[in-house]
Order: sequence, then structure tokens, then C-alpha cells
Amino acid sequence: MTVIKNIARDRILQVTAVLTIVSLFFARPRIQDINFHTLYSILAMLAIIQIFSYLHVLDVLAYKLTTSARTTRRLTAIFTFLSVISAMFLTNDITVLTLIPLYLTIAHKHHLPEILPVTLIGMGANIGAAFTPWGNPHNIFIVNTYSVTPQRFFGWSIPLLIASLILITGLLFGVKNSPISSVPLENVRISWRPTILTILVAIFFFFGVFNIVPAYVPAIIAIILAIIINPKILLHLDYALLLTFTCFFIFISDIQQVPLVIAIVRHTMFSEHSVYLTSIISSQFISNVPSTILIGKFTGFAESLFLGSNIGGFGSIIGSMANMLVFKSFAENGTVSKSRFFWIFSALQFFGLLVLTIFGWLILDFIY
Repeated sequence: MTVIKNIARDRILQVTAVLTIVSLFFARPRIQDINFHTLYSILAMLAIIQIFSYLHVLDVLAYKLTTSARTTRRLTAIFTFLSVISAMFLTNDITVLTLIPLYLTIAHKHHLPEILPVTLIGMGANIGAAFTPWGNPHNIFIVNTYSVTPQRFFGWSIPLLIASLILITGLLFGVKNSPISSVPLENVRISWRPTILTILVAIFFFFGVFNIVPAYVPAIIAIILAIIINPKILLHLDYALLLTFTCFFIFISDIQQVPLVIAIVRHTMFSEHSVYLTSIISSQFISNVPSTILIGKFTGFAESLFLGSNIGGFGSIIGSMANMLVFKSFAENGTVSKSRFFWIFSALQFFGLLVLTIFGWLILDFIY
């Protein structure tokens, strides 16, 4: 019942479902337009990250690293860069849902700043998630749609990672470098045997993303592993995300059969830079996952779509799902005014968007 309630409450899925139903009045979906490889890959990813979450791997890393923090800036830097690295493997959503409550718990005990550190943790999660094919669900879609090789993908993501790290390192200097008392180590332990098994399944999942093995094989193995460790893990999978992708595949299949829609979309995406800017701007209004699926059906400029969709995760609070989860986590665990957090968070996000948009334009011109 909880699973059904969570699915029903998902706002993006609600909007997507309505759009999909409306699109059925204009055309009928074609089975070949539904990217099952992407759906299988996302299912495997969701199972793997929930297993890691259940095993408290990120919690242990966070507590062990923070025991060495002696200043507010160092503590923020530890959480921010841990967020970057964690999101590369566990996605930005799981990262912010884990690290932000942990940081705020420590902040309450030691009377530490909340707004800027939480904002940087959220930005770090978006940065890290952009680096790997599975860090963001829309990266999986891009890899599958354009048959992107690992070399080609990381050739795109490394320049963006470097530019993003420059941005976030500069912002870290905005955190006051005040001394703090040592952070005690919480008694959280890792179960090594299931953790090692999960890491092996995650490595196998990598082969599924890049079509080295059928994508449904890692999905089946990941689900079996979740059942072996604890069947309740499957109750926490983000089924709404899986349904959202399915609905969008149906929606896009319908609207791309409407000549007027095709003409309008193609008119806005006539070059690498137009695809890049269209992806960034549309992400601000409909989030970067649906934006990527929509644009991806009408363009061959894969590198522009990759850059635009990942940079588009910055900016508005709906630019990415992780941004909304950052605000939700702060609202539930923070002590500072929610409205104050929203305005400062948004200002820094749009500053990051502006800086990375410029960086991305230069990357398109001189690196790709």
C-alpha cells in the first residue's frame, strides 16, 4: 500500500500521465518507440542503489570522514566532495536523501551553518551524477539511444566534471572557516559480504548499460540479490521514476507522429548550440529527465543533449529531481527559515547554471 501511495503522490508522474493520456487522442504509441533497454537498466539501477542504501554504506563513509573535520569549511568540503563521489555511483537522489539529514544532524549538535553547506551538498550531487552513465537516469537514456561507448561518454563527462569542480571549489570559500569540536563517530557498521556482492552486481550492471550483455540480465540479478538480502528493499524502489519513463516513451511516440509538433521541435534544434540551449532552458520548466527524452527523439547531437541536460539540472528547483529532494530534506530537518533557504539556494543554483552554461558553450566549441 505504501508503494502505491508513493507512486500516486509523485508530481512528475502525475503530470506525465496526464500528458500521455492527452497524447493518445492524437495517435497510438508504437512498441518500437518504447526503449526497453533503458527501462531494464533503470530498474537494475534502482535495485542496486536501494541495496547500498539498506546496507548504510554511505552513512559509514560520512561518519568516518567527518571525524577528521576541525572547521566548518572542512566539514562542508568533506560532505560536498563525498556527495560528488557518492552520486557517481548511487545517483544524486539517494545521495542528497542520505547526506543532507546526516549533515543537518551534525549541524544541530554543533550549531553550524545550514543553508550554504546543504546547497553545496545538493550541487555536488548533481555534479557527480553527471559524470557516470548511471548517475542520472537520463544519462542511461542517452547512452542507449545513441549507442554511446564508454570512451565517448567519459570524453564528454570529464570536461564537465572539471568545470563543475572549479565552480564548487570556489563556492566553498564562501563558508566561514570557524573551528568546531570533533564530531563523534556513530556506531554504524557495514555488512561486508552483501556489500561486496552488491559491488560485483553493480560492475555487471555497467556491462548492461553499454549493451555488452542484455540489460534485463543485470536487472534480474539485482532484484534476486535484493530479495536474498531483504525482500523489503523492493518496497523502496522508485517505481514512479520507472513509470514516468514509460509514460514519456508513450507520449513521445504519440506526438512525434503529429506533423506540426515535429516541425516546431526541429525548428528549435537546428545546431549543436541550439540543442544545448533548448535542453538547458526546457529543463528549468519540466526537469531534465523528461526534457532529455523529449529532445532525444528529435536530434542527433548527443553530446549537446548530454551537456545541456546535465547542466540544466542546476537552476530552478525543478531542474532536477535532486533539487526538489534537497528542499524537501531541508524542510524536514533544517532549523533555518524555509523561505530564506529557498531564495539563497535558488540564487546559488542559478549562479551555478550561468557559470556552467558558459563553460559548456566553451566545451562544445573547443573540446568536443
